Amino acid sequence: MIKFIVYGEPVAQGRPRATTVNGRVRMYDPKKSRDFKHYLKLAASKHRPEQLIEGPISLEVKVYKPILKSFSKKKKAAAEAGQLRPISKPDVSNYLKLIEDALTGVIWKDDSQIIDCSISKYYSETPRTEIQIKEMDVIE
Repeated sequence: MIKFIVYGEPVAQGRPRATTVNGRVRMYDPKKSRDFKHYLKLAASKHRPEQLIEGPISLEVKVYKPILKSFSKKKKAAAEAGQLRPISKPDVSNYLKLIEDALTGVIWKDDSQIIDCSISKYYSETPRTEIQIKEMDVIE
């Protein structure tokens, strides 16, 4: 099992941007997504297996967004206890897509290997992303 925490405000995969270079359209990640992806790769590389995982994988992600400054003390306490959860954008699938892309070639060979996935959003005074990866014993 590989388990690690990436501290800092979580970033979701942004919409791809396009530019024209020499009459050709070139697609690229927004700077914020690109920078967080790079940061995530660096953090994950400390937990990199000797060989990339090639079999089925289970992925569990917990995203802890910063508690809003507008929250009352009561709301802050509820948010920290996990009783108040974020229902605002970005949605969990965008966080997941960035993580899948960032860890491809660092932890696993291809993100299609993920056969079981769980992702949750929470509030916390300590914004972070917790990632847990397990190799599965599944016969293909």
